[in-house]
Amino acid sequence: MSRKVVRTSKFRHVFGQAVKADQCYDDIRISQMTWDSNFCSVNPKFVAMIVDASGGGAFMVLPLSKTGRIDMSYPTVCGHTGPVLDIEFCPHNDNIIASGSEDCSVMIWEIPEGGLTSPLTDPVVKLEGHSKRVGILSWHPTAHNVLLSAGCDNVVILWNVARGEAVVRIDSVHTDLIYSACWNRDGSRILTSCKDKTMRVLDPRKGTVLFEKEKPHEGSRPVRAVFVSDGKILSTGFSRMSERQVALWDPKNFGEPLTLQELDTSSGVLLPFFDPDTGVVYLCGKGDSSIRYFEVTDEAPYVHYLSMFSSKESQKGMGYMPKRGLEVNKCEIARFYKLHERKCEPIVMTVPRKSDLFQEDLYPDTVGPEPSVEADEWFEGKDAPPNLISLKDGFVATTKAKEFKVHKKSVNNYIIGFNRTLTCVSVPQEVQSLRKEVKDLKEAIEELTKRVKELESKH
Repeated sequence: MSRKVVRTSKFRHVFGQAVKADQCYDDIRISQMTWDSNFCSVNPKFVAMIVDASGGGAFMVLPLSKTGRIDMSYPTVCGHTGPVLDIEFCPHNDNIIASGSEDCSVMIWEIPEGGLTSPLTDPVVKLEGHSKRVGILSWHPTAHNVLLSAGCDNVVILWNVARGEAVVRIDSVHTDLIYSACWNRDGSRILTSCKDKTMRVLDPRKGTVLFEKEKPHEGSRPVRAVFVSDGKILSTGFSRMSERQVALWDPKNFGEPLTLQELDTSSGVLLPFFDPDTGVVYLCGKGDSSIRYFEVTDEAPYVHYLSMFSSKESQKGMGYMPKRGLEVNKCEIARFYKLHERKCEPIVMTVPRKSDLFQEDLYPDTVGPEPSVEADEWFEGKDAPPNLISLKDGFVATTKAKEFKVHKKSVNNYIIGFNRTLTCVSVPQEVQSLRKEVKDLKEAIEELTKRVKELESKH
């Protein structure tokens, strides 16, 4: 008689727990838009959420410590003329956030230390190049100032944010709406899923398709896909009978999935969040009230179900905290920020351990905030793995921010000097020249008026 052996894993007993009510962010009017993005972005300083706004689009950025009831008059970031569809914090600078909107533009914002004290209406850089609404944003994981945007015009644009210009435009690959787009660990590949039922791995600088898979899931509902360890791809989608599925693929052999599992018959799109340090993937369904988590390993069946966190209320969106924002002394391996109708609730995922010492097996060196390459180097072809940091003493931000400049080309050279916290220091040159012209004209008019008066008095 053979006994069934239970697979050993240190993440078998990971348990999720919602924080106490006084640590939530209450009385926030979360956006009612029916768009399948996360609606939330977090980092070790701030939590940002897309909110309902009259006459345009807005999102709210709160310092993590500002919990409790949020005043109705709390300032928002409100420079877009249409609803905001996606927001994402820059991984290399916790004060910078990008937003994409129905007004076809992408805007880059600087959030002051300590949060907003007045409404923010002027972006640091405005990126224009899409002809329809922009619903997907993703910062490059290792290159400084490189941003990917995908719009409903079926176009993917790679921006050099420091110059405010589109460097790569991938407009002939996708024949329909792009559902998801993401980078691999070192940013040398892009993975997209599309309404034309094809999943593609692209070379980002050439815009060419390296691998593609038609119908990774039989159903017609949206497919989401992310890179996991060793270049493999995890996708979520629907079967022909509208059952939700999760599959793992090897792009070098796209014929059959390594594994395909059916989960349930719910209709919400599953948003996958992968943690490369632990190999755990979290699936959060839009409209679900649960978070499932699986461990991705090298041995069959490759994707092992671990457990599920359930609560009473459904989620309208979800933010995922980078590793450096977690409390390592409490064995916290993930933290989610779950959006309800009127509040944001942090959910902490913990591995129970008796010791309160640093657990090295749970926290291998993780991605730090320092970029590996600059934008220009990356666009010229240089790839670099992410710069890793140890979390042994907890993550401590460096106090001195490295200084850099942003050059934005327009009629003349429009140069904004900014340091790592993007502080504007000079006025565009064309504005200065226009002001001088106006001043000269005013002086000339005054001179002529004087002469006319003199001549009139003589006659």
